[in-house]
Amino acid sequence: MTTKMKRLNLALSLLLGFNSTVALASSNDSSRIPDVYVPLQVDDVPARPEGFIEIGDKFLGNNAPPAGFTLPTGAVWQPSLFVFGNYRTALQTFQKDQKTTTEWANRLDLFANLRLTGTERLLVGFRPFDKDGKFAGYDFEANNDNDWREEGLNMDIQTLFFEGELGEIFPFLDPDDNGYADIGFSVGRQPFNIQDGFMINDVFDGAGLVFNGFEFPGAAYWKITALYGWNELHRRNNKEDRSSQLFGLFNEVEFLKATVNFDVAYVTSDNNDEGLFLGLSSVQRLGMFNTTFRANTSIAVQEESAQMRDGTLLFAELSFTPQSTQDLAYANVFWGIDEYSSAGRGPSNGGPLGRTGILFAAVGLGGYKPALSNSADKAFGGSLGYQMLFNGGWQQVIVEVGGRQDTSSAVSTTAIAAAVSYKQRLGNHSIVRFDAFAGDYENDDNLGYGFRTEFQFKF
Repeated sequence: MTTKMKRLNLALSLLLGFNSTVALASSNDSSRIPDVYVPLQVDDVPARPEGFIEIGDKFLGNNAPPAGFTLPTGAVWQPSLFVFGNYRTALQTFQKDQKTTTEWANRLDLFANLRLTGTERLLVGFRPFDKDGKFAGYDFEANNDNDWREEGLNMDIQTLFFEGELGEIFPFLDPDDNGYADIGFSVGRQPFNIQDGFMINDVFDGAGLVFNGFEFPGAAYWKITALYGWNELHRRNNKEDRSSQLFGLFNEVEFLKATVNFDVAYVTSDNNDEGLFLGLSSVQRLGMFNTTFRANTSIAVQEESAQMRDGTLLFAELSFTPQSTQDLAYANVFWGIDEYSSAGRGPSNGGPLGRTGILFAAVGLGGYKPALSNSADKAFGGSLGYQMLFNGGWQQVIVEVGGRQDTSSAVSTTAIAAAVSYKQRLGNHSIVRFDAFAGDYENDDNLGYGFRTEFQFKF
């Protein structure tokens, strides 16, 4: 057999997945690809972890989907139920703002996902160990006999929404699939994250429509989202305002070298503190650097209050991967002009500066505070950090330094700090995490510190 014939035979076998019926060589040639089917060799691919509860089609499984049923609209639904969640428990202590806190805190996020098609689903979620920023656990620093924390225990529904696409539910609206009916929708109690959480980072009752496929000059696509929220909206101070309603129009335009978002929201209230919120961002790659630039503004249309303030937040992110590594080096900076307010902030999400780094981010578990305030009021600052992965991604280490400087003497949050975070994967379901920080604060003669150990079990 010539070399050219051997190469042709190999190419046909790779493309077809089995040996061609056309004999390109004699059966006595030892280099001939056998006629016997040889399956894909998957010895190095780990087995799919079994879900906690899976009824019907397996999540990312290799099985035939159920037959399903046909709706009067012509859509075919194939129901499958997945129950999954994440349990977090932590021992943590910190000293900051002349106060010491040592606690054991717990959080459980439990979900049931009824998948109907690839675009339609019903999701219900519970958080039985925390509510309104209070977490079940034990307070080691309590000065009374009630050391156990039980305020967070509840069985309230924290998430309940249905989402889908009109063109899939009503296929006759666009039988040729030209995209005219590619209108997504969602209604119910659900998480919302706008401007990467700077404008909105909250869970509330809302309904949204997503319009895809709009044309924008020089852009690949233009997506528009219209949102109305009417219940359980939390304002600037992470407190619920039962009278508030939110109206939003959010735009995402994908250009060749950048993704641009322009977002507008308006919050009404019976407390005479309605507000207008504007956000503009651009995400792009500049040479070897990943960059993001954001500008967000809040305008008190009526009176300023604890829930609503005038202000502007400017934010920039820069990161890159050093050559021949999987590491990530990053630098983030911010400038808060006056007292920027978010349109919605959940009770355990802290302030809008969480994306600045691990020194600013709320852990979302217990009363553990970040090393540096994540409030954007009248201050500037930033962080420098380096993330490293080891052992094929099973271990992660982040080291970071940062600081913030007040531009007003009303309340001092000026400080510098350093932090380290270590995560270790334990099998397919568990993660253990260790965090520590130390900080020097202008309003405290003592050095601030924090240590925490967290265990996560995902199922």
